[in-house]
Amino acid sequence: MTKLLVVATGNPGKLNEMQAYLGGIDVKLQLKPDNLEVEETGKTFLENACLKASEVAKATGEWAIADDSGLAVDALGGMPGVYSARYASTDSDRISKLLKELETAADRSAQFICAIAISRPDGSIVQQVQGICPGVIAQTPQGQGGFGYDPIFYVPEQQMTFAEMSPELKRKISHRGKAFDLLLPQLSALLKG
Repeated sequence: MTKLLVVATGNPGKLNEMQAYLGGIDVKLQLKPDNLEVEETGKTFLENACLKASEVAKATGEWAIADDSGLAVDALGGMPGVYSARYASTDSDRISKLLKELETAADRSAQFICAIAISRPDGSIVQQVQGICPGVIAQTPQGQGGFGYDPIFYVPEQQMTFAEMSPELKRKISHRGKAFDLLLPQLSALLKG
């Protein structure tokens, strides 16, 4: 029997991305109600993912899944971190601001982090995972694909930025891909219970 899983986002793109990762599991994903806003007050990606999953599950009375992700730059003490989306007003402004702050930095290492949490309808968190993709911040944007910080997030093993990768390759090696790899083995059993 197909299990409904409410995604704690209003973004159809994120729902489609999750659907691609969950392709082999018998779940139907649904966006959270438009009027349901959850304030992200957590200090970590995992805290925010748990908060969103729990609140959406309690509000809808359904199982819920939430993720929280962002970029952590070593030379900036882990910033922009949980503020990645709010670091500046647009993707290009965020990239410009980050590159400016790293102008004199010798260490450009960074990692993309994705935390995912699943909640029962009563709001109790039953699963939480975190995937990390290490990389470095490129000197200049490269590539046309992806979104957000993808044009400046360079993955040395692949010798390209996220924005230069095919969607399939990015999905496989990204922080989100790694988080779903950790989540999937337990998810099927979890949803049966």
